[in-house]
Amino acid sequence: MYAELARARAELCAEGQAFELKNVEINGITVRSWKNAAANLRDFWLSTAGHGDATYLVYDDERWTYAESHEQVSRIARWLTDNGVKPGDRVAIAMRNYPEWLLSYWAIVSIGAVAVGVNAWWVPEELAYGFNDSAPVILICDRERLQRYNEIRNTCPTMTVVGVRCDDILTEDDVPWSVVLQSAADMPHVEIDTDTDACIFYTSGTTGRPKGAQLTHRGCTNNIMSSLFGNLSQIQALSSMEGKEFGTGGTQSVLLTTPLFHVTANNVIAHTNSMLGGKLVFMYKWDAGEALKLVEREQITALSGVPVMSRELLAHPDFESTDTSSLKSLGGGGAPVHPDLVEKIGSKAKVAPAQGFGMTETCGLATGAFGPYLQDRPGSVGPAMPVFEIRIVDTDDQDVPSGERGEVLLRSAQIISGYLNRPEATAETIVSGWLHTGDIGYLDEDDFLYIVDRAKDMVLRGGENIASGEVESVLYRYPGVTEAAVFSVPDEAMGEEVGVAIHLSEGATVSAEALREFSRGLLAAYKIPRYIWFLDEPLPRNASGKFLKKDLQARLQLDTAA
Repeated sequence: MYAELARARAELCAEGQAFELKNVEINGITVRSWKNAAANLRDFWLSTAGHGDATYLVYDDERWTYAESHEQVSRIARWLTDNGVKPGDRVAIAMRNYPEWLLSYWAIVSIGAVAVGVNAWWVPEELAYGFNDSAPVILICDRERLQRYNEIRNTCPTMTVVGVRCDDILTEDDVPWSVVLQSAADMPHVEIDTDTDACIFYTSGTTGRPKGAQLTHRGCTNNIMSSLFGNLSQIQALSSMEGKEFGTGGTQSVLLTTPLFHVTANNVIAHTNSMLGGKLVFMYKWDAGEALKLVEREQITALSGVPVMSRELLAHPDFESTDTSSLKSLGGGGAPVHPDLVEKIGSKAKVAPAQGFGMTETCGLATGAFGPYLQDRPGSVGPAMPVFEIRIVDTDDQDVPSGERGEVLLRSAQIISGYLNRPEATAETIVSGWLHTGDIGYLDEDDFLYIVDRAKDMVLRGGENIASGEVESVLYRYPGVTEAAVFSVPDEAMGEEVGVAIHLSEGATVSAEALREFSRGLLAAYKIPRYIWFLDEPLPRNASGKFLKKDLQARLQLDTAA
């Protein structure tokens, strides 16, 4: 099986083939790239016009064909250009997964501007930080995000607001979406350099505020090829081995379950499905019962989200009575797809399980495992895409032998150009082109990657990275809190939840609910600690003064948390 995979990968990447590789130089570093990747996202988007009258976007009873979507994207692009947006300017998108999110995105990147994907969970203070950091000239937002923005509007006095599905609460200076769509369907012509920024997505690091990762056009278009290659190479190997077609032919119909301000939904799913001429079905919010109805109604072929979504789908009481025969793949990323879930997807749903590993910093997928390959090695995230070099290193950045654990380093044309306004963080994370992922893993004898831990001090809750330092900095603002150590707590549904051990100043009294209520005004809801322990003694530290969080994780019991 693995010899067939190696053969399929080599054939697909051979000279003259669709997935031929080439070396390119970026900032003096030679990296691997897909030779046939589109030069930029404008060229890529324009190439999808050939899908014509095929259904592209579905939301409730609303539908857009590819032709209708291209017309609206051209109108949005023309309006942006007519209102002064130039290549390199930033335009923020702050809304839930409405079709207007994706239409706006294609328009922004098609005129060489930079799409800033705003985390829809952010509270007003977080929005103010993000807008001041990225300095967008225009904000495109929905009702809930506009209501939050109105609380800090005075911090961004020059930013023009475009309202989507919220005309009744717009000010006289704001622009209704209907006005944008009155512009001519005339896509402006611009030249876009492949190594300029296409979008900025915010990602949590180990300390402080989220960082704006700068995804380039080259990185994004390379990811489209990687996403296609990952499954195709494994399908081709299995088909060759079994002497028959394995799998996933026909028109794709994908249920979009995770936010478009993340690379999983936007880059891996939406970009790739657009290339294939598939249908993207949007949900107002995740609900397993509603998802099953959509699977049946829209003949969904693939559902990819965080693993808890697959669990909820399989466990839902309507699963057995719902026609899920159209499904061919179920899985995702953002958190480990545990071996028991891999088995359940194959046995109960009778479809191919899928798992990928990637980061905002890799513009999407770096590795992938599909079908029998994941079932055979359910703890793995698959082999690296051919455009990625991979190293496993010790704390001195020295390579470790195969099978030994160390930090995972990646190098590719898919790596971000850096972090916005953070040259020191960029230099620390990307060294000689090598991205320090902060993940601990190892490679087996067939170069399948296994992720076993994280070196970075983060909580991974339902696919959302939560920086411990960011949560701690908020808790320290509450009177009486003298020590706070945030760490992950295992959780069957979300993968991990936020836990915190707190030591108070002498004589102080603080309740868990008071801390949570205080945090709600400063942190998105998913970052607020679910488990809080108040310790009478100072928190344990090592010789350098750092909290011993692993000791706290091992020692504190859930039934003693507030």
